Amino acid sequence: MDHTKTYNVKELKTSVGTIVVEGPIPPNRIEELEFHEQLTAFRPPSQQKKALVEIAGLPEGRIIVARHHDMVIGYTTYLHPDPLERWSEGNMDNLIELGAIEVAPPFRGFSVGKNLLQVSMMDEAMEDYIIITTEYYWHWDLKGTGLNVWDYRKIMEKMMNAGGLFWFATDDPEICSHPANCLMVRIGKRVDSDSIQKFDQLRFRNRFMY
Repeated sequence: MDHTKTYNVKELKTSVGTIVVEGPIPPNRIEELEFHEQLTAFRPPSQQKKALVEIAGLPEGRIIVARHHDMVIGYTTYLHPDPLERWSEGNMDNLIELGAIEVAPPFRGFSVGKNLLQVSMMDEAMEDYIIITTEYYWHWDLKGTGLNVWDYRKIMEKMMNAGGLFWFATDDPEICSHPANCLMVRIGKRVDSDSIQKFDQLRFRNRFMY
């Protein structure tokens, strides 16, 4: 399929000044930006920057950033699922994963995460995709936020809903290993019924076993 990417931008007026949410942005633009030192949820900021440059260079890869001046203070990534995960087994070109979303702690409370998702979905091409995200409680910043697992899950789910992603059932063992873990999905308006059926078979691998 044609992985068209259309750039969109939104400005948030906050007490710390304007935060610009924009994307998908190309690898060379990511190279030019600084990364906030507290973007450490997945790996150190310099390594995370390198990973985002690589994702942005993939045909289906999409990076949306939130920046304060020339410093990235939040981002979200979209790409095909990891080859080792069940979601890649259908070899579906129109299935992409919201792989990471992170906002630096000093910039939380300004609805940055919600706006990253909304700007992502402003691109009409997203209607051609099934977008998934797998949420595991061990990735959540429970310590930094002081929230318990269920309160964090509620906030995370509300944020994902802002991007049109909703809870879907699955028998994936890793997701089923804790009741707070979940699969969230957005099915674009132009996704065909064969793709939806194929995706349902990925969600429930054991339903057809006797």
